[in-house]
Amino acid sequence: MKIGDNFLGFGISGKGLSIQRKKMNLIAENLANGNTVRTEDGKPINRKVLTVKQKDMPFNDTFNDMKSTIKLAATNSNHISTPSTFEFNSPQKNGLEFNVNDDTTQGDIVYMPEHPDANQDGYVQLSNINTINEMVDMIAATRSYEANLTAFNSSKQMAKDSLEI
Repeated sequence: MKIGDNFLGFGISGKGLSIQRKKMNLIAENLANGNTVRTEDGKPINRKVLTVKQKDMPFNDTFNDMKSTIKLAATNSNHISTPSTFEFNSPQKNGLEFNVNDDTTQGDIVYMPEHPDANQDGYVQLSNINTINEMVDMIAATRSYEANLTAFNSSKQMAKDSLEI
C-alpha cells in the first residue's frame, strides 16, 4: 500500500479550495467597485475575472518533483510494508497558473448631466460590473468551495479510518 495515495485527495481538494477562494476575493472586489464610475486615471472601472490554466511543467521541474519523495522503511516486519513513499506537493509547483484579467466590455452609458464625470452631452459611462451576475458567481463559487471542503473532509476521514486498521 502506498501511503502517498491516501493523501492525494488533500492536494486535489486544496487546489479547488484555493481557486474558489481567489474567485471569492475578486467577486468581493468587483461588488465593492460596482458603483465606482472612474479610477484615479479617469478610466471606467472594469470587472476583474480569474482565469486558471494548467501550466506545462518542463522536464526538470517534473524530475525535481519525482525527487521530492520520502521512502518509508520498516524496522520490523509488522510495520508498514515496503516500499512506501510519501510525496510532497509544494505550492510553487502545483501545476496551476492564476491570472487576473480585466473584462474590457463597455459599461452602460447613462444620461446624468449633474455628474462630475459627465461628458459635454451629459452622459456618464458606468462600470461594466453587474451586481446580479456577481451574486450568481458568488453563489456558484461558494457551492464549489463547500463541495471541495466536503471532499477534503471525506479524504481526512478515510485517512483516519485507515490508521485504525
